[in-house]
Amino acid sequence: MRAPEREKSHQVEDAGQEEKSGLSAFPEDAELAITSVLMLKRPKHRYRIFFGAYAFEVHEDVMIKYRMIKGAVFNKAELEEIISADERQRGYADALAYLSRKPRTAYEISMRLKEKGWGEETVNDVIHRLHTEGYLNDAVYAQEWASQRVKLRGKGKLWVRHELRQKGVSKPLIEEALGEVSEDDEFESAMLLGAKKWRGTSGEPLDKKRKTGAFLQRRGFSGKVVSKVLRELSREDGVNAEDEWYEE
Repeated sequence: MRAPEREKSHQVEDAGQEEKSGLSAFPEDAELAITSVLMLKRPKHRYRIFFGAYAFEVHEDVMIKYRMIKGAVFNKAELEEIISADERQRGYADALAYLSRKPRTAYEISMRLKEKGWGEETVNDVIHRLHTEGYLNDAVYAQEWASQRVKLRGKGKLWVRHELRQKGVSKPLIEEALGEVSEDDEFESAMLLGAKKWRGTSGEPLDKKRKTGAFLQRRGFSGKVVSKVLRELSREDGVNAEDEWYEE
């Protein structure tokens, strides 16, 4: 069950959610006919359904799916099913709003929905629907993230691996995504960063190598990549590159 909303315009809607667990205000055995349907100004696409003295709110899609028009008759079990479907629809709308800002992983969507008060069953249903409709794809997300972070943001694969873990992407998908980023792409990214750091570092060649190497390692580049960059920078600068810099 979702936590109560803060705005007064949602109070009736909250009451409908509380009724979901028992619909205590509705007669147990009676079949109730819809007496009127009212479109709400806010929030959009929501309607208040009246059964005489009783009422609750549903999303337009739910109303259409269950043919909730004036004169239609429903029993208690059917109303419980409708309110449950409406809860899933509202969770779905929350997820779409979150996705509209930028792509997300399934884990990020799940955490967001739980923070907003949605239960496990609703969250799972929403995630499944988003996958089915193509709005969620962790494999594609991981590949695009890895490529952009290495090529455009100057991050090494070690850094990117950690970021994707934090986003809840599975280990196989992370490794697959990192495998799509070539060694040349990672080296070129490290070279650009390393050259800038090298030129901006004063002192003896050994100090430049140490500071540049440490900088690249903090950016998530492996010791192998860092050593290759330092050899190239040393060669270009006419510095003896025999001593390896390799630190994990």
